[in-house]
Amino acid sequence: MVSDVTRMGEWSPVCRACWWDGGDGPHVGAWFTGRNATPERTWETRSQVVAAERGREFAFVVGGNRVRWSYTFAPVAKGTEVTETWEFLPAGIAMFEERFGDEAPTQVASRTEAARQGIPVTLEAIKRVADAE
Repeated sequence: MVSDVTRMGEWSPVCRACWWDGGDGPHVGAWFTGRNATPERTWETRSQVVAAERGREFAFVVGGNRVRWSYTFAPVAKGTEVTETWEFLPAGIAMFEERFGDEAPTQVASRTEAARQGIPVTLEAIKRVADAE
């Protein structure tokens, strides 16, 4: 379910839609585009799948080297525990330093906080959708 990025807009508080570039699919090396929106702005990003091991992990890196999103899966008594992680990578921090200069630390902190707050919202929505299917 999580590896079908075309469904990401169903549960993410920021992502509105995703599509596979060139008709690709969920395998390592595949690229997809995502459209995101907040009250302040709307933007698109391209991401590359870096892990796609069924039942273990699905992960992608935004911009190929800027931010890593990961979903890991572990069996539990009544289903599967899903853990979502997010981290700025060195190239992402460098990009923010170049783009925002002295404001980069504030921008990085703001994006980090948005991810921290969005993760539980996303996981709850995934659970709700999974339980309904």
